[in-house]
Amino acid sequence: MEISRIIDSLSRTNQAKIIVFGDYALDKYFYIDPENDEPSAETGLPAYQVNRKHLSAGVGGTITQNLRALGANVICIGITGNDGEGFELLNILDSIGADTKYMVKTDRMFTCTYIKPMRKQAGGGYTELNRMDIRNLFEPPADIQDELLANLEAAIPEADAVLVTDQFYQRNQGAVTDRIRAELGKAALRYPEKFFFADSRSFINEYDNMVLKCNNLEVFSKFEGGKGDPEDLGEIIEAGTKIQKKTGREFYITRGSQGIAAFDSNGYTIIPAFRVTGETDIVGAGDATNASLVLGRVLGLSPEEAATLACAVSSITIQQIGTTGTAKPEEVIEVLRTR
Repeated sequence: MEISRIIDSLSRTNQAKIIVFGDYALDKYFYIDPENDEPSAETGLPAYQVNRKHLSAGVGGTITQNLRALGANVICIGITGNDGEGFELLNILDSIGADTKYMVKTDRMFTCTYIKPMRKQAGGGYTELNRMDIRNLFEPPADIQDELLANLEAAIPEADAVLVTDQFYQRNQGAVTDRIRAELGKAALRYPEKFFFADSRSFINEYDNMVLKCNNLEVFSKFEGGKGDPEDLGEIIEAGTKIQKKTGREFYITRGSQGIAAFDSNGYTIIPAFRVTGETDIVGAGDATNASLVLGRVLGLSPEEAATLACAVSSITIQQIGTTGTAKPEEVIEVLRTR
C-alpha cells in the first residue's frame, strides 16, 4: 500500500457527494459553575445557573461534520421536529454547508436531543451530570417513513454513496425502522453503481446488499450468537472472513485502539491504529471512521487504503477533548506521513 495514493485522494474530496441517511440528534452541553448556584424561589432546591452552552450535531450530524471538514459534499436525510431543537440542528448543518432540503420536518415527533449538564469541579474541569434525553419512544408514522424513502429515492441519482447510520438500541424507535431497513436493501440492488454502507448499534446483521461495519464486540454479539472472544484477533479474522463470504461484500471490524480489520474477496488486512499520546476522548470516533471509510471508497481507494484513512482521521478526532472532533485534509496528511 502506498500512502501517497491516500494523500493524493484528499485533493479530490470536493468531488464526492454522500447521502447521510438515518438518525440525527442535537447535543446540548450546558456548563454550570457551582459558585453561581442559587435557591429556587418555587422549590427551595438549588437552581443551577448555566453560564455557557455548546451545541453540536450528533449521530448523522457528526458524520456530516466529519465529511464536510474533509471537503466532501453531503446530503442529509433524517427527521427533525418543528421545535427549537430542530431549528438549532438544521442551523448547524446549514452553517457547515450540508444540503438539508431532504430532511423530513414534522410536528408529530421531537428532534432527538441529548442535554448534557456539565458541572465545574474544584480542579477546574467539568463532570457530566445526569443526561436528559428528548426522544421519540414510538415508531415514526407511516407517512413520515414514506417521505424518508421518497426523499432518498430523489437524492440517490445525484450522490456517489449512501451512508446509513442506525443509532438506537430499541427497535423501530428511530428513523431506520424494520421497514426502512428492508427498503434500503432493495435500493442497494437497484443502484449497484452507488456505494451503500451501514453502521448500526443493534441491527447490523439485518442489513442486506450493502457494505457493513461493526466493532469487535458487535461482530460476536450480532453475527456469532454471543460466542467468541472480541479481543482475540484470530477469532475476529475467522468471524469477519465468514461474514464477508456470506454477504459477498467488503466488511469492516473496528478494534478500538488496535485499529481496523478489513475484509474483501481477496482476503483480509489488519490496519493498525495510529499512535496517540496524552488524553483522548473517543466520543464520535465511530462516526469519524464511518465518514472516512465511505469517503475513501468513493474516491477510489481500496478497502485497505480507506481503512488506513479512517484510522488517521480518528486519531485526530479523539484528541479533541469534550467535543465530537473533526479533521481537516492537511491534518490528515500530516498524520499519514508518519506511517
